[in-house]
Amino acid sequence: MAPDPTPSPPTDADRAQRAVGEFVRLWGEMASHWGINRTMAQIHALLYALDRPLDTDEIMDRLEISRGNANMNLRALLDWDLVRKTHQPGSRKDFFVAESDVWSITTTIIEERQRREIEPVQRALDGVATNLRAGGSLSDDEAALADRIDALGEIMTVFEAFTNALLPLVRGRSSDKVRRITQFASKLRRGAS
Repeated sequence: MAPDPTPSPPTDADRAQRAVGEFVRLWGEMASHWGINRTMAQIHALLYALDRPLDTDEIMDRLEISRGNANMNLRALLDWDLVRKTHQPGSRKDFFVAESDVWSITTTIIEERQRREIEPVQRALDGVATNLRAGGSLSDDEAALADRIDALGEIMTVFEAFTNALLPLVRGRSSDKVRRITQFASKLRRGAS
């Protein structure tokens, strides 16, 4: 007798597993656009989606990554306070759980990106412009370069000010205020075009 060619409908567990896989893939792709390591984001997504502690071996198996890659990215997630270690009774392994509050996750990512990326770039730009001007009188080309560097520094300052204004609203979970700010910015953009 030939097997029934009609596949059986997916179970709840199958659907959930596919959804977790899709979420992990999507979160990893999005993170690379934010300047965050893809594997780091995938580990965070897996822990966030499953909402249960996983040990390093299970993370490695689920994401098909090496132990070194898993450990390096788990350390980064711990440094960012997006993941914390926990222990399970009867096991000597470290288990990991993700921060589950989306407002805390958003705040942490904004703060870390500002601290790790925006502030160092600002300092570096200021240093380049200062060193350029420290040599005495500038040629026209040197003065133009210094002005361009200052313009980049100014845009970074504006971005930092925007972030500093937005962070208290994110920390305060003021989704309505954040939504109104983005709507206002969208109106300004449409009016400028």
